[in-house]
Amino acid sequence: MKKANDRDPYRRIAGLYERLFGSVNKRLRILGLRLHLPPKGGSILDVGCGTGTHLETYNWRACKLYGIDTSPSMLKVARERLGNNAELIQADASEMPYKSDFFDLILCMLVLHEMDDDVRSSVLGEMKRVSKNDGRILLIDYHAGKPGKLRGRFSKLLIVLTEIAAGRRHFRNYRHFMSIGGLPALIDRSQLVTDKKRIVGNDTLSLYLVRPE
Repeated sequence: MKKANDRDPYRRIAGLYERLFGSVNKRLRILGLRLHLPPKGGSILDVGCGTGTHLETYNWRACKLYGIDTSPSMLKVARERLGNNAELIQADASEMPYKSDFFDLILCMLVLHEMDDDVRSSVLGEMKRVSKNDGRILLIDYHAGKPGKLRGRFSKLLIVLTEIAAGRRHFRNYRHFMSIGGLPALIDRSQLVTDKKRIVGNDTLSLYLVRPE
């Protein structure tokens, strides 16, 4: 019988994650912060919080920080990073243990593309449920459009190779996410309203600030 930790796909890279992807992710976090500044002292949830760096971005606002992830290895790093400044739990985001109408801002960065399609729908439904009526949801993920410039095509190639390296199921879900049109298709299907959007990274990454209808 496999140990629980053996089922954690991030167990080998959790400690190296920021070295591998930190610089790109930092730029995305800053862009997201510029896209929407939550109220001081507000409640923020990071869905697929990973190593906790995205939540850490909002620490200076004296916000109440919450994170949910399925990977114990990533959560271990996040707890070391954030200490008592955040409430972090290992749980399934398709069945969140939070009350409705609770969060001022919900973050979800580079997570939806790796989920099975039915799980994506459930997770987005849960985000809507736990978001305040006047709250916002910040979605950051790969852009499904074709990059026009050479740098964009090279960046897209690196993304594809990274997704292949992540495993067969991960790559299959990435391909499906891209084939349906990425975030715009999921936003429309989930009946969310787009307030702002940014396409960055040489047309390979997108940020959407959305809210419940």
